[in-house]
Amino acid sequence: MVGIILNQLRVPDLYDKENINKKAKNVTAMKFFKGRSNDRIYCKEFTQDDKTFTVVAVELFEKKKTQKNSPKITHIINKISNYEYEIVERNA
Repeated sequence: MVGIILNQLRVPDLYDKENINKKAKNVTAMKFFKGRSNDRIYCKEFTQDDKTFTVVAVELFEKKKTQKNSPKITHIINKISNYEYEIVERNA
């Protein structure tokens, strides 16, 4: 999964954008255990001014039951897209 994310690949069964509306820009989902518990981590992607690609894992959603997004999931995705994020780099 890490290679898929860092290479900015879209593999719908593992990691893909959640394009549910115009507000949900750059929100993605890491998909785990498809066909079983179907857990997801919803994320926000950024490309910094220096072209550094960053993914922030924001919220875990356990046991997604349907293929479509329920109102609860739509609310989560919209909430994630509206958060303000501050990326802080630590110097070694």
